[in-house]
Amino acid sequence: METPISGETPPVDRQRPFHPLESLAAMRHEFGEHGGVNMSIEASTTFTVMTAGTLPEMFQGRLGPETGGCYLYGRHFNPTVYVLGRELAAIEGTAAAYGTASGMSAITAVVLQCCVPGDRIVAGNSLYGGTFAFFHDFLPRKAGVTTSFVDISDHVAVESACQRGVKLVYVESISNPTLVVADIPVLADIAHRYGAQLVVDNTFSPLILAPAKLGADIVVHSVTKFINGASDIIAGAICGTQEFIASLMDLHTGALMLLGPTMDPRVAFEISLRLPHLGMRMMEHSRRALVLSERLAERGFHVVYPGLRSHPQHELLKMLAHPDFGFGGLMSVDLVTTERAYKFMELLQNEDRFGYIAVSLGYFDTLMSVSASSTSSEMSAVDLQKAGISPGLVRISVGYTGSLEQRWQQLERALHQLGD
Repeated sequence: METPISGETPPVDRQRPFHPLESLAAMRHEFGEHGGVNMSIEASTTFTVMTAGTLPEMFQGRLGPETGGCYLYGRHFNPTVYVLGRELAAIEGTAAAYGTASGMSAITAVVLQCCVPGDRIVAGNSLYGGTFAFFHDFLPRKAGVTTSFVDISDHVAVESACQRGVKLVYVESISNPTLVVADIPVLADIAHRYGAQLVVDNTFSPLILAPAKLGADIVVHSVTKFINGASDIIAGAICGTQEFIASLMDLHTGALMLLGPTMDPRVAFEISLRLPHLGMRMMEHSRRALVLSERLAERGFHVVYPGLRSHPQHELLKMLAHPDFGFGGLMSVDLVTTERAYKFMELLQNEDRFGYIAVSLGYFDTLMSVSASSTSSEMSAVDLQKAGISPGLVRISVGYTGSLEQRWQQLERALHQLGD
């Protein structure tokens, strides 16, 4: 493993627009400990120092991997996880990043690092259920931090909520499961006008959107999903300034250091190996989702997909997104009732092997779930209605196994059996 690595991303050609894959390729040239083409896995939990006097300096925060010291302890910084952080920072266009044990640990660490009792958050009203529960239930009870939930596409409502005092504005780049696209530049402008930071969960749109380049201050990911791509690893990531990532590792007040959501170096190594083909995967997820959603829409189904011209933020996403990676791999079909939605998924899984009835997303096979009774079940009936999540909304994470035509025939057959 190479000695202390700068968290700064490599210089980019200012004459060219930001390209996440070019940024990754510019810095991804690691050599393993013995000259291998892949980086080595540093599995040590603790690290040696050459002189005893170095330890007090490290514990006081005066020395570290980048400031004349060395690595200290695996819960602080691990070299393998550190390299993955540099790669994720390159993709997101931030100065630094670091891996965490899960997507929720990334979200909670950021919020707890930024907020103190009495602070207020403005957040989108359609969020992943775990995130909603953290804001709605955990934070006010355990930390004295309150949240106002608003429709992020209603910028007047966002600004009105911010006028009552705000520390963070928190949104999903493409909301779960309603697929509302956040106007990140406008939201960043609103947040900054009121002295708040904009935090964006970019789980649904890696490579497609670069929130930090659009004005966001901090970007979080559930790396479990598209970035990893195989539904075999739980992981998260936080991307931001070098100063912010360092603050998370402060020995006295760092949310990552003290709460301990550590990413295992073996996990970091596995994820790093999958980053070079993330672009190809996202392109195919997006290509198939677009074709399936267009065909469903042509047949009169209530389908939501940002790549459709009928989507309210279609033009916005075209303007903000990188053109190489499409509109994402998530689509939804509203079948109105829970019963019809369940039957639809059971036909697709049990008779046609179209995909799996399972939560999560970003897998190479298709995953289907009814959000209101699964990943959004932490929300009340009133909150679900406000967010536009109907009982029969089927969220589909479109995979790329089999042929596209085979999958379309299976989908069409299930809809016919459903009686549509």
